[in-house]
Amino acid sequence: MNKISSKRLLQLKNRFKGKRIAIVGDMMLDIYFWGDVKRISPEAPVPVLEVESEFYRFGGAANCALNINTLGGIAEPIGVIGYDNYGTIFNSLLNDQKINRNGIIEDDSRPTTTKTRVIADSQHIVRIDKENKEVLNKTIQNKIFDYMKNLIKSLDGIILQDYNKGVLSASMITQLIKLANKNNVIITVDPKFNNFFEYKNVTVIKPNRKEAEDILGMKIKTDIDISVAGNTLLKKLNAKNVLLTLGEGGIAVFERDKPEMRMPTKARKVADVSGAGDTVISTLTIALAAGADIYEASFLANYAGGLVCEEVGIVPIEIDKLFNTIIRENK
Repeated sequence: MNKISSKRLLQLKNRFKGKRIAIVGDMMLDIYFWGDVKRISPEAPVPVLEVESEFYRFGGAANCALNINTLGGIAEPIGVIGYDNYGTIFNSLLNDQKINRNGIIEDDSRPTTTKTRVIADSQHIVRIDKENKEVLNKTIQNKIFDYMKNLIKSLDGIILQDYNKGVLSASMITQLIKLANKNNVIITVDPKFNNFFEYKNVTVIKPNRKEAEDILGMKIKTDIDISVAGNTLLKKLNAKNVLLTLGEGGIAVFERDKPEMRMPTKARKVADVSGAGDTVISTLTIALAAGADIYEASFLANYAGGLVCEEVGIVPIEIDKLFNTIIRENK
């Protein structure tokens, strides 16, 4: 696509501020242990990590909320954590970032979803996951939907961030999409395999290459494959738009009754792709809420995803970095 003018970029940047975006989905806590390995354990033939630092970050739908926050919007995360120590840490991170936690429900029957990464000498050696993938009970599902009904009039957009951890059941997905469309609120989706075809009638759905391959039962290798996959999803889901992310191949954008558009990847030197999908859907959604068309929003989201891939670990996109980089490179 043609470059966006600096004047238009600044206009969109100013409109990002204060946009209220709800993020419904699987809230996660990412835990990192960094250190050195200098010896093998006498108990078993495994390395002993001498921990130098330990830190906590948002993951999953919570990382989307953080991205909305750092892009100048107002994040409304809605999901479930456990009544446990990690849940306490999760809530403290929300407080640190001044993100509203009224939509976070504590469920003492399941743990806070955590991913613990152990990194030795800059090498990721193991990941430990703690989670419950069962669908939420009806009482908690009803609490989430009632909260959304009370919030809907104040929203500029909704993100459904699905990691198949039980929050976005088939019935919940259908209810939320109907609620959004009834109130003319933008609704975007970052899907996973389960319930994929429940995501009908949304503003944008953003599968990656593997997700599209799995759900369509085809390999996506050539330009023709990309076109077939994108247009098939557009038709099957009756979506207004499909944004297909292709890793190093960039993105492909499909809109009803319009020609498809391709954009190359914006990552200069990929250090870590973790969290890039969260950044893309967050930037896309707030851009649409700010009045961008699908091509402008995809352009910004593509840049944002590329920039966070240059960082090690899961980091959000900062609004100034995003727009300053684009304006500088456009010149």
